[in-house]
Amino acid sequence: YYKYYNIFIKTYMEVKFMEKILCQSCGMPMEKLDQFGTNADGAPNNDYCVYCYKDGEFTKDVTMDGMIEVCLEYIDEFNKDSEKKMTVDEARIMMKEFFPTLKRWKK
Repeated sequence: YYKYYNIFIKTYMEVKFMEKILCQSCGMPMEKLDQFGTNADGAPNNDYCVYCYKDGEFTKDVTMDGMIEVCLEYIDEFNKDSEKKMTVDEARIMMKEFFPTLKRWKK
């Protein structure tokens, strides 16, 4: 595990300075190590957050539209930290455009 952790930290720090790391399933920004999901061997996963991916498997068996609906449940939390507040309908439209660019939902 320690070996994987060191490799992950190096990769994480290199990417962190280039761009924000987003979960490739739900789009959540991952800024702290405890926000990253885990692979089957316990190593951190660079692509998915802890809420979407654990022990090498997705935590929810959902479609892209299903994931969008799950994410919309947190719109108030998103709006709390955002300069521009979004309605549920505005957020849904934005997510339907953005989610197909994420690794899990690319066709």
